[in-house]
Amino acid sequence: QVQLVQSGGGLVQAGGSLRLSCAASGSIFRLNAMGWYRQAPGKQRELAALIISGGSTNYADSVKGRFTISKDNAKNTVYLQMNSLKPEDTAVYYCNARLHDGRLEGTYWGQGTQVTVSS
Repeated sequence: QVQLVQSGGGLVQAGGSLRLSCAASGSIFRLNAMGWYRQAPGKQRELAALIISGGSTNYADSVKGRFTISKDNAKNTVYLQMNSLKPEDTAVYYCNARLHDGRLEGTYWGQGTQVTVSS
């Protein structure tokens, strides 16, 4: 059984910063990629940032230059540093992991955390 536990998030004024963390635990044979998705009210869930096992990263155009994704391989933990936050960044942020648990490849999700940016 694999679990993703998120922490961080909350309320911040525009221009401020927040940091999200997501720790993966359980039966993890190989962690292929971890990322952060977000879903604003009335909108579809979208990718914000992704980091693959080799360290390459991918960002949505809307967050490039403001968000930084990083990982601690020893802790199977991924972080999202969010700077220069804008009201349009307001959403529920979900951690995502693509991994092999020793038997199967699978995709797992964290519980979600609210990020609210006030103007």
